[in-house]
Amino acid sequence: MDYLPLFLRIENRRAVVIGGGPVAARKAELLLKCGARVVLIAPQLQRSARELLAAWPGRLEHQEAAFAAAHLEGAALAIAACDVPAVNAQVAREAEAHGIPVNVVDDPARSSFIFPAIVDRSPVIVAIGSQGAAPVLARRLRGLIEALLPARLGELARFAGERRQLVQQQLAPRARRPFWERLFSGPLARQVLAGETEGVREGFARALAGARAQAPAPGEVYLIGAGPGDPDLLTLRALQLLQQADVVLYDRLVDPAVLERARRDAERVFVGKAPEGCHTPQELINELLIDYARRGLKVARLKGGDPFIFGRGGEELQALARAGIACTVVPGITAGLAAAAAAGLPLTHRELSQSVTFVTGHAIGEDALDWPALARPRQTIVFYMSVSRLADIVIRLRAAGAPAQRPAALIERASLAGQRILRSTLAELPALAAAAQVSAPALLVIGEVVALARAEGELAPLACLLQGVA
Repeated sequence: MDYLPLFLRIENRRAVVIGGGPVAARKAELLLKCGARVVLIAPQLQRSARELLAAWPGRLEHQEAAFAAAHLEGAALAIAACDVPAVNAQVAREAEAHGIPVNVVDDPARSSFIFPAIVDRSPVIVAIGSQGAAPVLARRLRGLIEALLPARLGELARFAGERRQLVQQQLAPRARRPFWERLFSGPLARQVLAGETEGVREGFARALAGARAQAPAPGEVYLIGAGPGDPDLLTLRALQLLQQADVVLYDRLVDPAVLERARRDAERVFVGKAPEGCHTPQELINELLIDYARRGLKVARLKGGDPFIFGRGGEELQALARAGIACTVVPGITAGLAAAAAAGLPLTHRELSQSVTFVTGHAIGEDALDWPALARPRQTIVFYMSVSRLADIVIRLRAAGAPAQRPAALIERASLAGQRILRSTLAELPALAAAAQVSAPALLVIGEVVALARAEGELAPLACLLQGVA
């Protein structure tokens, strides 16, 4: 983020707007609605500004003058909305010299703050910004959000605010959040949003009394598949539970952008495992999940891909079941599916592949794999965690009968920035991967389907190539 989003209290503080046209009037009106004492600096006012001056007597002042540095004395903030660029630049310089926040309309480079697009359901305020890059897009998003939020949302917020202290007095800290979550998703909230006030006070009193009588809610664990990395590929259920979790235990392969979707105040605990070097033992992860849940917390176990595909989610589920901890499993888009989609590879194809096999690269040196079965034609094999063992995989498949020319692909950082797709044959792929310096996370896909590539929307024969995707 290049800007820190804030809600600034400017009630009864002096705000200076330089300009006398419609833009200056709009900015001044917004400041007036926030309780500021606004001064318009302009040699003359246009109609919209004159009408605003008449509508806000005592709160809006007009100084009929050209801008001078002295106008900024005692100001909490300044807005340059003049149609003369040189004057706006002067305002920006003087504001910086005085240590006053300044917004120069349509000039983010000279501004120390910018105005977001606002959805007003006071006291609920939603601010949408594009860091000055695309204000029209921000306004479009505002329209979409505006349509989603109930008109009486502010009334619900005031209703809760008037009773917040009472809830703090009567409920233990651990019980407060679940109480408000139940209230905001229940019939009482719907009644307030519908404008039906009859019986609301009594209903709230009953709900609070019921919460006092309830035993503390037990903790629970959410095993959440974080998908391949792109936060837009999280499921809706995953987003909902991330917003509810008090603590998040996350893996090395969970992208920071995914972690940002969790509650801001949630505790974050890294429990990743690295192929080499330090890692968190699985037994310790199990103990942490149980300990946090027994403290009555909602625990999100955030795992790359899908929890039950090479994610050891099954072991964690067993440990929680033995401890009597409730657990919800949320599937994620596993890396194999995401990588194939990124490369435009159909994992199955009516004419080329009738089955898909997911294999872990960690088992390459063991006898657990049926190499002759993996070497057979008319199927697709997806190797996870395979980059460091690529040469061994090729040797074993060739020894088991796989032809040298069988199509193969490596997909690096599927769905993420820097994604790369390396397509070749089984025999040539290790050398090409070494030359391209492919690194984890990357998946290996082998099979006739890799010999298909998109060409103007159609499937066409593949020429060996190194494809970089920004």
